[in-house]
Amino acid sequence: RALAIGRASGGIRVDGRLAAPVWREAAVATGFRQREPSEGAAATEDTEVRVLHDGRTLYVGVVSRDRQPDAVIARILQRDRLMEQDFLGQLRFSGDDAVAIVLDPFHDHRNGAVFATNPLGAEFDALVTDEGREVNISWRGIWSVAARRTPEGWSAEFAIPFATLRFAGTGTFGLNVYRVIRRKNEETLWAGWSRSGGGFLRLSQAGHLEDVAATGRRGLNVEVKPFAVAGATREVPDSGPVERHTAIEPGLDVKYEVRPGLVLDATLNTDFAQIEVDDEQVNLTRFDLFLPEKRDFFLENAGIFGFGVRSAFEPPAFFLFFSRQIGIAEDGEVPVIGGARLSGRAGRQTIGVLDVVTDAAWDQQRTNFAVLRVKRDVGGNGYVGAMLTDRRSADTTNTAGGVDFSYWPGRALNVQGFAAGTATTGPSGDDVAYRLALDYQVDRWGLSLQHFAVGPDADARMGFITRTDIRRTGGFGRLTPRPPALGLRKVDVYYSADYATRLNGELQDWSGGVAVGPEWESGESIVVYHIRGFSRLDEGFDLAASVPVDPGDYRVVNTGWFGSTSR
Repeated sequence: RALAIGRASGGIRVDGRLAAPVWREAAVATGFRQREPSEGAAATEDTEVRVLHDGRTLYVGVVSRDRQPDAVIARILQRDRLMEQDFLGQLRFSGDDAVAIVLDPFHDHRNGAVFATNPLGAEFDALVTDEGREVNISWRGIWSVAARRTPEGWSAEFAIPFATLRFAGTGTFGLNVYRVIRRKNEETLWAGWSRSGGGFLRLSQAGHLEDVAATGRRGLNVEVKPFAVAGATREVPDSGPVERHTAIEPGLDVKYEVRPGLVLDATLNTDFAQIEVDDEQVNLTRFDLFLPEKRDFFLENAGIFGFGVRSAFEPPAFFLFFSRQIGIAEDGEVPVIGGARLSGRAGRQTIGVLDVVTDAAWDQQRTNFAVLRVKRDVGGNGYVGAMLTDRRSADTTNTAGGVDFSYWPGRALNVQGFAAGTATTGPSGDDVAYRLALDYQVDRWGLSLQHFAVGPDADARMGFITRTDIRRTGGFGRLTPRPPALGLRKVDVYYSADYATRLNGELQDWSGGVAVGPEWESGESIVVYHIRGFSRLDEGFDLAASVPVDPGDYRVVNTGWFGSTSR
């Protein structure tokens, strides 16, 4: 599907009305089709999308018609709450009527940016890498949106600078638009509505926005943010004069677009005091928690640096690079002296280069962190890549590297894997890790299989490893009948099996389970699950840092349920 972009000769006031005459002259994208509840059927309510530009900014106007405008649901005002990731990592709308657009500015059928709003003008944005393999919802782009209710439903206007999309030139964008009508629990898309190999984040299935033409940069495209942190202390001793101390710590952040799609971030004497605090979590396992990165310096194009194994209900088994290893220690923040980061697209290559130096603090010496990541496009939406990380201090060097790939033999089948090795100065830390996995998802059934191993001495000190000396094979299956009874939309039946040993074959864990999840046309859903298994603890640990758990063999039985309403 294709839509021609229009030229905005005059200024556009972004107020959600789409009242400017130029909107009426623009080409219109219509013909939205349902993904839910009736795959491929025409949407029950019309949606119109128009796109304009003035050479500096991309404007997207969406008219969401509704024959019952008073029934439109809009309650969310908080930023980044309109959408959320499900346990498979895909973006799903929360409880409001809403519209989301995804743009693929370099038309590589892999990577893009998501912008969403509801009738109240709430904002959501995210970066998408490799068709949703990595979704960065912590990214904050520079853009604006306005929305309002109308007698015909509601409408919204997006204003997205080309600089935010790192685009300066001419060509074709990938484009898709996703709307939810909440009271009907209806999901519609302009393109890629198929349940078999489709979906909002499948950029290879998106439509096309034609004749895009940015005016390009005028001089250097540079953002400079100087800052200073000041403090004072006053000490009153038992005897003698009062001691006063003052300190001023200046710093600098610079962002420079080297070329369209390739961005250089530099930082000096970095301060992360303004970063949102982590959500509090209670650790009910013997493994470390995995907390998301929220620091701006590491966020842009963060998905480029993804290398390893993500898991649905547990921390990642193996990540070669985890940016929270830089500047954060168990006892607190470690000062960042300075660093630079180059990331983005160059032709058919995706590139990520990082180098950061941290000062001595707590139990850590002054340390240099370096990363090199390269990915080469293969076929329509696959890649082969390589990554190298290096962490060096005065007496320790840790280097890790590997190669990985993702290949789509068919629209619904993905095969991926990696092989990696680590090397550390000293008697241990040299070992390997590998993985091979496939995922096949169509409407009525799906199957995911994987086998991976992490050697006993694997030590990626710039990454994240949940456990070493593990060989694990597992699978996850899904059957989805759609019985025309009891007001049901579908019933998901899930099967899972997992078997883990040490590399010498000694059993560590096994589990198997089933879950049944009916979903009704009204939007209510419930999932009931039962899991049985076995776990061997070679060492004891404290559950939630307070309840001791002794070593030994344990039988695992986990039965429960969870559900959600339509409002």
